[in-house]
Amino acid sequence: VQLVESGGGLVQPGGSLRLSCAASGFTFSSYAMNWYRQAPGKERELVARISGAGFSTNYADSVKGRFTISRDNRKDTVYLQMNSLKLEDTAVYYCNYRESWGQGTQVTVSS
Repeated sequence: VQLVESGGGLVQPGGSLRLSCAASGFTFSSYAMNWYRQAPGKERELVARISGAGFSTNYADSVKGRFTISRDNRKDTVYLQMNSLKLEDTAVYYCNYRESWGQGTQVTVSS
């Protein structure tokens, strides 16, 4: 299993970023996928989850209405569209499938 995130960066408050996670090594469309994040000095937290077919999604309360998780099962890729970013969204964002994790991508929200 391999998960490779991309799309992080530095953005001003109120800005947007789109993260991508390219998956390989398993039957992608059969499994739910998750995005987690970990801020400095804090525990890793679940941000969003999407079902295998993409019809069901769940979000942490802190990102509801601002973040959207989606997937393209033709490309074995899951996305996290992040809008109206806040300072407190600064973290390393990780793609997750069962016990497998990507390397993470840094998102920094700063003015």
